[in-house]
Amino acid sequence: MDISYWRKRIDMVDAQLVNLLADRSGCVIEIGKLKRQQDLAVRDPQREERIIAQIIRNNQGPLENIALVRIFETIIDECVRLEEKVEQGHEPAGGSTPRSP
Repeated sequence: MDISYWRKRIDMVDAQLVNLLADRSGCVIEIGKLKRQQDLAVRDPQREERIIAQIIRNNQGPLENIALVRIFETIIDECVRLEEKVEQGHEPAGGSTPRSP
């Protein structure tokens, strides 16, 4: 297999990651609605710690734990930012709406 094969595989994986992040973001928007109804804070540091601990437990490599922690801290931060924007009445970017299960 040559480099073009592997690059096509990476492109396919990247597309899947984008779709998974869109699904996660849709969940965040729905959770944000429930948090507003229940007057809960946008950030939940204990939940974030549990997410990171679960990511580390599930890591089978080859990425090191610290790399995955950095990636997921960024994902969490961006999802918090999204939730805050939606809370302020801004529509999600990209023209997508939350996906239902």
